[in-house]
Amino acid sequence: MNKKIIFFVVMAMILVVGFLFENDILNFYNDLTEKIQSFQKTDVGNLITQAGKEIFSPPPLSVERAEQPSFLTVEKIIIDTNLQRKDSNLPVLAESEKLDEAAAAKADDMFQNQYFDHVSPTGVGPGQLVQNYGYNYILAGENLILGNFANEEELVKAWMDSPGHRANILNSRYTEIGVAVKKGVYKGQNVWIAVQEFGLPLSECRQPDAGLKSKIDSYRAQLDTFAAEIDARRVEIDSQKPSLKRNNLIDVYNQLIQSYNSLAQTIKELILQYNNQVSAFNTCVNGK
Repeated sequence: MNKKIIFFVVMAMILVVGFLFENDILNFYNDLTEKIQSFQKTDVGNLITQAGKEIFSPPPLSVERAEQPSFLTVEKIIIDTNLQRKDSNLPVLAESEKLDEAAAAKADDMFQNQYFDHVSPTGVGPGQLVQNYGYNYILAGENLILGNFANEEELVKAWMDSPGHRANILNSRYTEIGVAVKKGVYKGQNVWIAVQEFGLPLSECRQPDAGLKSKIDSYRAQLDTFAAEIDARRVEIDSQKPSLKRNNLIDVYNQLIQSYNSLAQTIKELILQYNNQVSAFNTCVNGK
């Protein structure tokens, strides 16, 4: 008899407690709902800004000089170009095979199609040209010169005497160069055409970790699942009268909330880490 009385007393206490805390549970749920909605509106910060893709191409330089015996080489033009940079306390440019190929293609195209311009008759400019040879860049530049020169030093000096071409040669942001120098017939005259392709490759700037971004996306999908389950549990709780079953549902509900909050905190930390990487990449791209 005493056991039955104790059982009913305990049940009554559970029901009373459930009833007394019903408003508190509802308020807590409403507060959580606001937090969920707020978090769902926050996204991984501004993703990678489009690389500047800046291109510097001063007007092609034509030098009127009588034809003379000479033999010009890519290697010597690069050496003389880097000497100019060293004289200005700038780091030397590394030779890029891709930029060499782009420069050679440009020189051949100008002789073949008899034009002297940064943009080909088919509309290909310096940026598209180097990209066609697999060079993904942040910054690119092109110098063109046509004429007869006794040696490479004379040719590079002609570029240096031109403000726009000089600025390209002494641009502190470039790290790589490609060169072509070829002799052929242009508009009925035997002349040299030289091409310099300058670049700052995209690889110079470390891109955000794609794996980290995938993990954030995966965790956020899990978070959405938690939010949906929390909503479902809340509906189920609301449909129950105070009882042991209702209290058990509340326990499950609270565990879901804890799991949600723990995962949400993890995601926030990962987002901060990823956004720091994005910021560093964008700073590098913008040259700041």
